Amino acid sequence: MYNSNLFVELLAAYLVFIILILVFMIIVMWKINTKAGQPGWAVLVPFYNLYIYTQVIKRPTWWMALYFLAIIPILGSIAVIVINILDLIRLSKVFGKDGGFAVGLILLGAVFLPILAFGDAEYIEESID
Repeated sequence: MYNSNLFVELLAAYLVFIILILVFMIIVMWKINTKAGQPGWAVLVPFYNLYIYTQVIKRPTWWMALYFLAIIPILGSIAVIVINILDLIRLSKVFGKDGGFAVGLILLGAVFLPILAFGDAEYIEESID
C-alpha cells in the first residue's frame, strides 16, 4: 500500500540535500568572485551575477546576452551549453590553470569549482586572449 508519509519524508530529505548543495555553491561562487576582485554578494542578485561573471572571465558585457539564447527551443539550449564550455575554459585560464583543469570544470564542476575557490589559484589581472 502507498504510504504518503514516507513520500513526504523522502521529498523533505531531498529538498534539504538540494538546499545544502545550493548554499555550498553560492559560497563557492562568492569566493571565486572575491578572488577576482569582484563583490561576492553579486552571486545572490539575478542577472547582475551573470554580468559579474562576464567581468571575471574577461568577456565583453554583451557576452551575457548569449546566455539568453536558452529561450530558443533545442538550438538555444545547445548554444548555451557551448557558451558555458567556452566560459569554463576561460575561467580556468584567468585563474592560471591549464586545459586539464578546464576539462575538470566542464565534467565535474561541483568538484573543481571548490578547488578553484578554496585552493591556491590566483586571479590573473592581465588580459587573456
